[in-house]
Amino acid sequence: MCRHPDREPSDWSRAGYGAIVKSTISAVRPTDANVASVNEQTHSDGATSVATATTLNFATARAIAWKIMREALASVDPSEAVRRTLRRDGDLLIASGNVYDLRLYKRIIVVGAGKASAPMARALEGILGDLISSGHVNVKYGYTDETRIIQLHEASHPVPDQAGLDGTAKIVELLHEATAEDLVICLISGGGSALMLLPDDGISLSDYRALTDVLLRSGADITRINTIRKHIERVKGGRLAELAAPATVLTLVLSDVVGNPLDFIASGPTVPDTTTFADAIGVLNEFDLLGRIPQSVEDALRRGERGDTPETPKPGNPLFDKARTVVIGSNDIAADAAIACANELGFNTLMLTSFMEGEAREVARFAVAIGRELVHRHKPLNLPAMVVFGGETTVTVRGHGKGGRNQEIALSAALAMANVPRTLIVALATDGSDGPTDAAGGFADSGSLGRMRDAGIDPREALNANDSNEALARAGDLIVTGPTNTNVNDLTFVFVYPD
Repeated sequence: MCRHPDREPSDWSRAGYGAIVKSTISAVRPTDANVASVNEQTHSDGATSVATATTLNFATARAIAWKIMREALASVDPSEAVRRTLRRDGDLLIASGNVYDLRLYKRIIVVGAGKASAPMARALEGILGDLISSGHVNVKYGYTDETRIIQLHEASHPVPDQAGLDGTAKIVELLHEATAEDLVICLISGGGSALMLLPDDGISLSDYRALTDVLLRSGADITRINTIRKHIERVKGGRLAELAAPATVLTLVLSDVVGNPLDFIASGPTVPDTTTFADAIGVLNEFDLLGRIPQSVEDALRRGERGDTPETPKPGNPLFDKARTVVIGSNDIAADAAIACANELGFNTLMLTSFMEGEAREVARFAVAIGRELVHRHKPLNLPAMVVFGGETTVTVRGHGKGGRNQEIALSAALAMANVPRTLIVALATDGSDGPTDAAGGFADSGSLGRMRDAGIDPREALNANDSNEALARAGDLIVTGPTNTNVNDLTFVFVYPD
């Protein structure tokens, strides 16, 4: 349901929905060609309907987009996801069909990492209370919450820092104490790979940071990046489960990886690993990274390839007989919520895919092509229409600007849609942090190029420099939510209105 923000305020914006819409509308400078009156209807809850829209007002269109984004994010609120999945019935803890008799465990130990793991920890405390003996969870700076028992440890993402190492050391310390009479609950969400790390001997933090920077700029997707990470560390690729053994392990996962493959979400710390050292070397070859990464990393992978270092634990390993994993939230849930809200507001809708991958600027051109088809042929939907797709794109960094994959989608789309009327493209990082910026993504419409040029920005040069953040900011096209405390990949929306 598309809820009224005044009755159900959203946690993802401390400023509140109304304040964000006001600031967004005031930042937009629509061109005369794009501004017209909209015949608005109002639902009983105050929501604006677009079913009778005859011409497009971009300020209104953006306000509607904000409302739909809010609903998408609310649907994957980590606290709610934990409460939906996990319930206590007397002495029984039930997690999506898995039943745990709490009388059998002397202690409950909580560990984890990720941008959404703080509200997950808060919700878990609400369910188990003082039954939790101890806990330590690494979260991104600013992505914290209020907990009473579980310690939240802030660290850097996407490039790890010493705080991440220190927090991981505390997690390892807790797991070393675990026995067969303990239940370990692991809270995993997107960003966990950078936030929970314990490099192999011989790989320094500075080397690991340098590796991360190279990988993030390479254009490799997260599955390939995490294939390498799993083979140079001691807490990834099932090895956290090794540390917890012989305890029983329950892992709750908020997925940020396309298709929800468990061994790639936060590098699969408690599940069997399906990749090998040879696969990791293959990634280095595929993206021509040999000679560009620290020698200590290549040496570690070569040792594993020769068999001098044990492989990560694989499917069928009895280690995982006492380990269960439950996905509590994912990209398709957020997309479905956006669809439901848009339907209620009068849009004809299509969920295209939750498996969108590829270079961000290519995905942008695809989004614009959808917009053109809707404008000129009213296909595959009648207007007003909203098409949404989810996933995670990549950016091959060739310039020295600042941005992120969603901002690059918005900038690239803007370059292709100067002659695509009545269309708004929205690219959103659900965690509120797109690349190393404080923006969550960007808008693009037929007036974006003009606003950039009026502000002294050459959009083509900005794209070539991977400098989407500045270009969108100067045009009033940035999306800024602040930390959302969730993370289920990205969403891209194509809105098209009638003549």
